[in-house]
Amino acid sequence: MVVNALEINAERLWDTLEKSAEIGRFRDVGLRRLALSAEDKQMRDLFIDWAKTAGCTVEIDRLGNIFARRAGTDPSLPPVAIGSHLDTQICGGRYDGILGVLCGLEVVRSLNDRGLATKRGIEVICWTNEEGGRFAPPMMGSMAFAKVLSLESVLATTDDAGITVEQALDRIGYAGPAPLGERAFDAYLELHIEQAPVLDREGCDIGIVIGGYKTRALRITIKGDTGHAGGTPMAMRKNALVGAGYVIGAVNDIGLAYAADEGRTTTTRIESFPNLPGTYAEEVKLTLDYRHIDQARFDAMGRDIEAAIAAAAQKANVEIDVQQGWSWGSELFAPECIDLLRTTAKELGLPYREMRSQAGHDAYAVATMAPTAMIFTPCFEGISHNVKENIELARSVPGANLLLNAAVARANR
Repeated sequence: MVVNALEINAERLWDTLEKSAEIGRFRDVGLRRLALSAEDKQMRDLFIDWAKTAGCTVEIDRLGNIFARRAGTDPSLPPVAIGSHLDTQICGGRYDGILGVLCGLEVVRSLNDRGLATKRGIEVICWTNEEGGRFAPPMMGSMAFAKVLSLESVLATTDDAGITVEQALDRIGYAGPAPLGERAFDAYLELHIEQAPVLDREGCDIGIVIGGYKTRALRITIKGDTGHAGGTPMAMRKNALVGAGYVIGAVNDIGLAYAADEGRTTTTRIESFPNLPGTYAEEVKLTLDYRHIDQARFDAMGRDIEAAIAAAAQKANVEIDVQQGWSWGSELFAPECIDLLRTTAKELGLPYREMRSQAGHDAYAVATMAPTAMIFTPCFEGISHNVKENIELARSVPGANLLLNAAVARANR
């Protein structure tokens, strides 16, 4: 075990988490802090204040991504970046994304406490709209940064009220001057709650993420016609909502059929028009995603879903159009960064398990442009995207200490 291992200030970390939990408080124990909302602005302002107080310089790019840098002794070298997000789901918890950003801030503060300089700078990042709770797709800020999405398409994206990302950024004053995607990182490390129950149930406090699940989202438009719910004979109807029901049921059944080997299917969103009593639906839009750890099984799921959609269209006498949404692969992270986390954990005497992420994260996008790895910490029963999301400070500190020591080791290369 390393004699001079660095440790965070756990009480200070918890205090920042508690202050965050007051901004956008929802149903007493949770958060509703949607991207580019007034609540998001308030949290961003507080984070920037904390970062500047800790001696960081702060830059904001065109999409509102925030970069708070603690300078290194050699400014010619790209920094080690630590990041996640501060926005939440509509019925979100206090720690999803937030723990990662505030652990990054705690890395900076802990180095300041000891007066320690690093060769490379350390940059704490808050990515815009990771959740996709207001604007779709999720991971919007990081994917645009990594050139997976175009700036123009992101700025033109609207929420349900018709407000564009560009308008929302202007309203809260976070359309920054820094160019998008022109920063270089030596490495990117992201700490995140697991959002699944493995670590909690196994009593392990650190997950070193070696990859993700192959994931694809589909955007489906079901077109029929509208008519009177009472007067139109059943055989004449082209009810788009019925077609949607067949799709939703079939997709869920496919997920259950693949669940034994870690398959997942979810219909996440439904929009129906005209969505009125007494009238059946003319058009329905669905968003669904499917995930699997194994590429061959993932491909098989895709074929099953395609067949189910075709069968639903025929049975409901409707037309169904399928468009690809976002997707990401399973082999995401750099072996050198994974090895750094393994080596550092062993040196610190911190038990860990290797695992794959079942959720999407900003790290997936950044991994396309910089060596990247992730650390997971436990959350109670894996509950997330839910106001009951909860963590224990004592079980989060080991991961935070791993982040601190790994970031310093990398920054001193």
